[in-house]
Amino acid sequence: MAQKKIIPIIAAEDADEMSACAAAEPFALMVLGDSMEPEFVERDIIIIEPEGLATDGSFVLAWLNDEHIFRQLVKHGEQWLLRPLNPAYPAAEIPDLEPVRGVIIQKSKPGRRKAAKRYVE
Repeated sequence: MAQKKIIPIIAAEDADEMSACAAAEPFALMVLGDSMEPEFVERDIIIIEPEGLATDGSFVLAWLNDEHIFRQLVKHGEQWLLRPLNPAYPAAEIPDLEPVRGVIIQKSKPGRRKAAKRYVE
């Protein structure tokens, strides 16, 4: 019988624990809140590629104001914006891509393998 691999679940608030993953390894997070609706709803699972190419329009995980946030990256003149899809939330300006920690490459619904959507090929 094959041995099952145990994958630990770590609270996203603990930035030190998240950085324990190898820099090149993709990882998964669960969407909490409604700031990225309607494309991403609460409890969607997103896959983040830490070494993915962040471009205008990419969905990204960023480190801003001492927390990780999930937003869409938008070029705005010489600046970049981290923009929520839900207009009830404000966008945040960043001078460069240094806060970006990874690019969302896929989302899925828990327990629904066929409900996956890829964002990067």
